[in-house]
Amino acid sequence: MLLILALWQQRFKLYFFAALIGGLTGIFIFYPIYDFIFFYENEGTSEDLQVQINTALTYVYSQLKTSLMGGTPGKTLFLGQLGAVFGLVIAFIYELLHWRLQRIGRLSRELSVDLHPLIQQGEGPLLEFKSSFRWDLEQDRVNRALETAVLKTLAGYLNSSLGGTLLIGVSDSGKILGLDKDYKSIKRQDQDGYEQTLITAISTQLGADLCQYVKVLFHVVDGKHVCRLIVLASPRPVFLNQGNTPKFYLRTGGGTRDLNIQEAVEFIAHRWSR
Repeated sequence: MLLILALWQQRFKLYFFAALIGGLTGIFIFYPIYDFIFFYENEGTSEDLQVQINTALTYVYSQLKTSLMGGTPGKTLFLGQLGAVFGLVIAFIYELLHWRLQRIGRLSRELSVDLHPLIQQGEGPLLEFKSSFRWDLEQDRVNRALETAVLKTLAGYLNSSLGGTLLIGVSDSGKILGLDKDYKSIKRQDQDGYEQTLITAISTQLGADLCQYVKVLFHVVDGKHVCRLIVLASPRPVFLNQGNTPKFYLRTGGGTRDLNIQEAVEFIAHRWSR
């Protein structure tokens, strides 16, 4: 509950100040523009354009002064409310475009990277390798704990401000292992079935709305299939349910860490403050 309140507090601040600035815009910009147009269309009688403009500006100034002194409360309130609505709409459009532009830029950069040099650079804050998604190569059987490990990494990348890349079918040392064993562990044993399995797990354990922030690609490296997950920064905090307990993971350094309540609240307040 504290984490949700921290997020909504930041969003409330954004829209509150947007409405406040919009309201001031309504009074100090919309109000004068309205009076100027009204005077110019209905009161302008002089044939001299400059005289008409000067007279209109004088009228606008007097009306605005009257408004600020409480002389036209109805008109002032209406234009102030109109400006507030305008500010909220602009804030919403900004928020929407901000996330979309971030996603486009991130995907463009990632798609231009060749997989061989990416693997050679090794694991780091923005790159992690997983041998498989669900097939335990040591025990030679399906191991659901491996799915949880993948989902932890995805949650950590989603919660970060930069996102990250996860390669499945590559060992920690960078050796190409492929996806053959993983393919055999699912009903539809091909790329489409594998992608569907991944997306279903993300939707069920992290949230259906987050699937759009995880792009699934497949590559053939040294004759073996590798799954590449390009993870974009999430517009909201992401929790992974473990035993009916939601946990907040964050990518820090070369690993993914489970933050405690205090750390998560402080991070969320900073990360989603815009």
